[in-house]
Amino acid sequence: MIESLSTRRVGIAVGALVAVLAGGTIAFHESLHESWMQSTYRTVVTISLAGLDTVPSNDSARLVSIVLVLAGLTIFAYIATVLVEGIARGVFTGAYAERRRRRTIEQLADHYIICGYGRVGRRIAAEFLEEGVRFVVLDFSEEAIEEARERNVLYVDGTGTEDDDLLAAGLERAAGLVASSDSDADNLYITLSARNARPDLLIVARASDEDAAKKLRLAGADRVVQPYSTAGKEMAKLVLRPQVAAFLDIVSTSGGPELLFEEIEVKEACREAGKSIRELRIREETGAMIIALRKGDGTFDTTPEPDAVLEVGDLMIAAGTPDELRRLEELFAPTEAVA
Repeated sequence: MIESLSTRRVGIAVGALVAVLAGGTIAFHESLHESWMQSTYRTVVTISLAGLDTVPSNDSARLVSIVLVLAGLTIFAYIATVLVEGIARGVFTGAYAERRRRRTIEQLADHYIICGYGRVGRRIAAEFLEEGVRFVVLDFSEEAIEEARERNVLYVDGTGTEDDDLLAAGLERAAGLVASSDSDADNLYITLSARNARPDLLIVARASDEDAAKKLRLAGADRVVQPYSTAGKEMAKLVLRPQVAAFLDIVSTSGGPELLFEEIEVKEACREAGKSIRELRIREETGAMIIALRKGDGTFDTTPEPDAVLEVGDLMIAAGTPDELRRLEELFAPTEAVA
């Protein structure tokens, strides 16, 4: 918007300069009966404030010279104002800022792409910022782009339905993608494009109803969220089980105690792989609790027993304070191979 405004002002200045040049040439030609070339030369010299070639021989030509000098002063003052405003607003430094933003995106890895920076997308971005997660916004709306600029959020001006825009957002290096557009059709195209380019990518998509959710799953979305359905379920819980809802709200938001949830994978290089929860004394050693266990085949054990064995490929869902979860992660950190 700023760039278009400045371009329009420069166009006005150029148009005024051409009009004054043409008018001055005609006026000198008629008043002094000089050739067109000499009249043009006299006009250019007068407008540019470089001085007069010769003193005009009559009063009408002198009056034309005065008008041209004043017009030249006005035009050059206007151009100077446009240049100063452009520099102050960053119009002429915008190209540098654009290159810097693109370089930053090109250097990102294991980040997330938010396709659609509407109400849902902005809330996702806020959560990512709070968690310190790196991400890029992909949207074509002027309002969304301006919002991203104001919040100093990395963005790509485009649509997730175009492969080139996804690549510009770093799809090849991304850890996951969120299709949060208001349009189910757009989210479907985004999911198809991303899944085709990255079969291993984690994709979470938004759907307005169950029919759209089914299509998104078929297109390759790992998880599908229906905001309206979710909101209805949450409101029903608040009415039917208010204390349970209050507890979940406390432990899952920053307003309550420092109780967080984390997922930790048991990797092949982990020396604790193959041992049971009881053997490792996880609760005693770290303070964290393993509240669920997803086995390598995708099945979930929502109430793992102390004798449950933690095998390579298992994913632990743990709860605890930041320090407790950090100790648990250290316990299952891969060990470096001894040469």
